[in-house]
Amino acid sequence: MRAVLIRPPGGGPEVLQIGEAPLPEPGPEQLLVRVRATALNRADTLQRRGHYPPPPGESGILGLELAGEVAGLGGAVSDFKVGDCVFGLIGGGGYAEFALLDHRMAIPIPPGWSFEQGAAIAEVFYTANETIFVQGGLAAGETVLIHAGGSGVGTAGIQMASAIGARVLFTAGSEDKIARAQELGRGGSVTGINYKTQDFQQEVMRRTDNQGVDVVLDFLAASYLAKNLAVLKVRGRLIIAALMGGSKAEIDLALVQRKRLSVMGSALRSRTLAEKREVTARFRERWWPLLLDGRIRPIIDRSFPLEKARAAHELMESNRNFGKIILTVS
Repeated sequence: MRAVLIRPPGGGPEVLQIGEAPLPEPGPEQLLVRVRATALNRADTLQRRGHYPPPPGESGILGLELAGEVAGLGGAVSDFKVGDCVFGLIGGGGYAEFALLDHRMAIPIPPGWSFEQGAAIAEVFYTANETIFVQGGLAAGETVLIHAGGSGVGTAGIQMASAIGARVLFTAGSEDKIARAQELGRGGSVTGINYKTQDFQQEVMRRTDNQGVDVVLDFLAASYLAKNLAVLKVRGRLIIAALMGGSKAEIDLALVQRKRLSVMGSALRSRTLAEKREVTARFRERWWPLLLDGRIRPIIDRSFPLEKARAAHELMESNRNFGKIILTVS
């Protein structure tokens, strides 16, 4: 089968090449999926550079989510049939013509949806749910600060938080992204902060009458830690979902103690299969109805054919995209 290979491992987008890879064989509880679309994630760029190897037993091919048609079934699978259109979260292998998907993490693609829409859901909506709502416990009437508001997770989280009646503050690096992200909210509940021209700590406190926020979803980690803690209310919750600003920082434990703060980390790829099944189930129970009726939706920046994976990675690393970047497989 055709797949995007990393040759040689480590480096920029130029190491991505189309080549041949063995056709995967489904295990007893797996689906063999003819991939029609997959999506880029920051983890893909890290793996390409050699910094984020796949978990044991997972494919070394990039791609953590997919949408496509069932092409084969494991012996223990009875809830799907060949030809069904599905999407879901995978541990690797999406940048290829065929990939494996656990049947309990497969979700049928609704009539009228494109494969691109299906491929744009799993990583970002699951991550937003696990961080903002499961770990962060965001509730109606509370306020959340979402960094990287123009990213896939950011655009998902903004919609989800607004949908439950929470107030949303977010950061982004351009006025265009701020304007587009603010349109994702309901009733003026979403406000953007340009982190390139404004101090987000000062802006958050100004816009909340010095009250701060209940939850912060962060991807920068070390470089934002002090300010993130400062903007949290008493019993506030900080969830760190990536380490783009470094992994080591000093922390003011007196502030954590005095305000009774919670600092939590989150990652999807390293979770066990059982945990990922639970993540999928939680998402389906709470958010799938809202996706079906259009109250929330995947935001797609643009699509590239699989052969243009280099260009797709270049776009992601330029931070120019708003929402998800898709790879289509013909």
